[in-house]
Amino acid sequence: QVQLVESGGGLVQAGGSLRLSCAASGRTFSMYGMGWFRQAPGKEREFVAAINVSGGRTDYADSVKGRFTISRLNTKNTIYLQMDSLKPEDTAVYYCAQRRRAYTYDQSSAESKYAYWGLGTQVTVSS
Repeated sequence: QVQLVESGGGLVQAGGSLRLSCAASGRTFSMYGMGWFRQAPGKEREFVAAINVSGGRTDYADSVKGRFTISRLNTKNTIYLQMDSLKPEDTAVYYCAQRRRAYTYDQSSAESKYAYWGLGTQVTVSS
């Protein structure tokens, strides 16, 4: 059974930084692409960032490009999201997700490509 557990959320002032972590278990972690999504109050869930199995390919939403960095450590079955220069509009619940199929990375921003989701961690950015 796959489990994804996010951590690292919290309250931060605008311009500050946070690092989110997502620990995975249940499948061979190094075989699956991973992603981060977020959902702000009253809005639909949206793509934030994705990373392939080796970490050699990453994708970002335009709204976070240049400010957020996704990475993974396969020896620890964990992905990270380093968030810098945070803005109030980054306030949301952040979810990590694992791809449905091994060794795939197509349509990295599409929720339908991800089979497993964590419960999320709240990030609040005050102005």
